[in-house]
Amino acid sequence: MQPLPLDYVWPLLGAATAGGLIGFEREYHGRAAGLRTHILVALAPALLMLAAVHQLWWMGTTPHDVIRIDPTRMAHGVLTGIGFLCGGVIFREGLNVHGLTTAASLWITSALGTLFGVGFYGLAVGGTLAVLVVLAGLRQFEDRLPRTAIVDVLVRYRRGETFPEAEFQAFFAGLKLKPSAITHRLIDGGEAIEISATVKGRGPVATAAIAERLCADPRIVGFEIAPRHE
Repeated sequence: MQPLPLDYVWPLLGAATAGGLIGFEREYHGRAAGLRTHILVALAPALLMLAAVHQLWWMGTTPHDVIRIDPTRMAHGVLTGIGFLCGGVIFREGLNVHGLTTAASLWITSALGTLFGVGFYGLAVGGTLAVLVVLAGLRQFEDRLPRTAIVDVLVRYRRGETFPEAEFQAFFAGLKLKPSAITHRLIDGGEAIEISATVKGRGPVATAAIAERLCADPRIVGFEIAPRHE
C-alpha cells in the first residue's frame, strides 16, 4: 500500500526547515556552503530514508517474507558519502585551515535529515535547536575565551656586522611575544638575511602595530606577517 502524502510531506518539510535554518546562519556569515546547500544536504538523506522505511511499497511484487528492511544501512551510506562533500569545503591557505565548522555543519545537517526521514521528529527538532545554539549562540562566548594567538613572521634584514637574531628576539620580547621554530636564510646574493619564526602570545596580536614598528627599523628591508586562523 502506497504511503499517504503526509508521510512524505512532514519529514521533507522538517528536513528542509532544519537545513534552511542552519544554512541561513552559514550564509549570514559568508561561509562556503550556505542556505541552498544545507537544504539539499538535509533533503537528500530524508528522501533516501523515506525510501528505505517504505521499502515494502517500492519493492513491488517481491514476496514480503524475503524482504529485510534495514534503514540503518541506508543511514550509514548517507553519513559516509556526505564526508566527500564536507571534504570539499575544507581548504588550506598557507598555514591556515578554513571550512572545518562548515564541514561539520553539513555533516550534522545530513544526520538531521536522516532523523526526519525515519520520523524521529523529537530528536531531530532537538538536534536542530542544539546546532543553532552552538553555531550562533556560542559565537559571542567563543570570542571571549582566552586563547593563544599564533602569527607566522618573516623579516628580512640588511646584512651587517652583527647577526640579527638577537635583535629579532628582543623585538618580539618587547611585545610580550615568544618566537619559536626560528629559521635563517641568506638571500639576495648574501646581501640580506631572512629570519622566520612562529610567534605566540596571549590574546589578540596587534599585527598593525608590529608592522609599524618593523617599518621604523632602518635595517629591515622587508617582512611578512601572517596570523593563523583555524
